Amino acid sequence: MFQFILKRLAQGVVLLLIVSITLFLLMMEVGDPIATMGGRTVTRPSDRERLTRQLGLDKPIAVQYLYWLAGNDWTQIDTDGDGIPDKSGTRLGILRGDFGKSLVTKKPVTEMIAERIPNTLILMLASEVVTIFFALIFGIYSALKQYSTLDNILTTLLFVGYSMPIFFISLMSMYLFFILFKKWGLPYLPTVGMFDPEVGKTPLQVLWHMILPVMSLSVIYFAAYSRYIRGTMLEVLSQDYIRTAKSKGLPRRQVVYVHALKNAALPIVTVVGLDLPFLLGGAVVTERIFAWPGMGRLFLDHLSRADVSVVMGSLMLVAGAVVVFQILTDIVYAWLDPRIRYT
Repeated sequence: MFQFILKRLAQGVVLLLIVSITLFLLMMEVGDPIATMGGRTVTRPSDRERLTRQLGLDKPIAVQYLYWLAGNDWTQIDTDGDGIPDKSGTRLGILRGDFGKSLVTKKPVTEMIAERIPNTLILMLASEVVTIFFALIFGIYSALKQYSTLDNILTTLLFVGYSMPIFFISLMSMYLFFILFKKWGLPYLPTVGMFDPEVGKTPLQVLWHMILPVMSLSVIYFAAYSRYIRGTMLEVLSQDYIRTAKSKGLPRRQVVYVHALKNAALPIVTVVGLDLPFLLGGAVVTERIFAWPGMGRLFLDHLSRADVSVVMGSLMLVAGAVVVFQILTDIVYAWLDPRIRYT
């Protein structure tokens, strides 16, 4: 197992290198980072040449990538005001933990990401827990009551939920639980931000404000997960060893939740393992609609301003998480099924 993990880590490093090159080339085509320098005023022509030299944009793209990846021993900064960039300071590069500074806020990218990740994890982990919990309940029930009236109703509702786009679900939930509930004189749910500024960021405020975004995120994931669990449970329940367990007189609860569910969990673990890394990236549409200050909103805001450092930092964080969680998924495989061995 240890050798397998080392091999996968080596493959992951190569994969991240390829991903970083691809993303860097794409970011070079997104927009001009010095058009407004992240602000709203167009950069003057007299400043463009100076800024191009300071940011290293006058270098070939391969050199720019190497500076971003490994850094260099100096940065071109005009320290004496004579209009000539001086060799001063050190640009570390992401290999040494430096993602650079934002063109918009002038703050280190790592600091900005560290501020947003907790907000994203609160929202995304809550939606993932809610989704898995209810998906297991309804997926297992539908498998045990196949083609029953309730199973047919759940199937119809789940297909409807899965077919709706996330922005439609979010806007409809805002209309129902805020506008209509307020109109009817019922307790209505907040739709903007993490907390009421007049009250402050208390746990109750955060829980109250995250109800609608969590519900909106959970609808689509719940529809997909529950159908997947239903399908895998039906396949496992038809196996010979399940019929043998039943014929031995084992309690139904033990047959379903010990023998069937554990073996049906392998494909489910794959789906969850693919989704978990993207929790760090946040939900771009949901966070924008509900003004939730997370990674998704950070990515979208800085992408529109061609803030390369922030966008690349966010994307590489997600790419690294994908590699790590895929290795963890393989480890969980071996734990769930002792027949799986990695050599």
